[in-house]
Amino acid sequence: MATLFSRIVTGEIPCYKISESDKYLAFLDVFPLAKGHVLVIPKKETDYIFDIAEEEFAGLHLFSQKVARAIKKAIPCKRVGVAVIGLEVPHAHIHLIPLNSVSDINFSLPKLTLSKEELEETAKKIREQLT
Repeated sequence: MATLFSRIVTGEIPCYKISESDKYLAFLDVFPLAKGHVLVIPKKETDYIFDIAEEEFAGLHLFSQKVARAIKKAIPCKRVGVAVIGLEVPHAHIHLIPLNSVSDINFSLPKLTLSKEELEETAKKIREQLT
């Protein structure tokens, strides 16, 4: 059975797309810790990030770096934090989270509830900063 993220890759489930290549996809987390929280995934479904082939692993991180730089330009924050948890969805993914303090990356915090319009506007702002 395809994971939630694989269904997003195929377009079966819509997302607020930030960037896409032939191998990777970045989209807004719809239950974010902070406005601008982005998930970056390999399109190829692999459960555990450290099971990804070396070339794909490196490519995922380089793709994430481009997205993180765009987030930093678009969203007021001190840094963009990186987290790999790997327990929520059995499809490797990287969280990119705008941070102003270390506590902003605490996954036990309540998630934000953003409107469709806020998500669309946030995605647009980040996309505009991609170079």
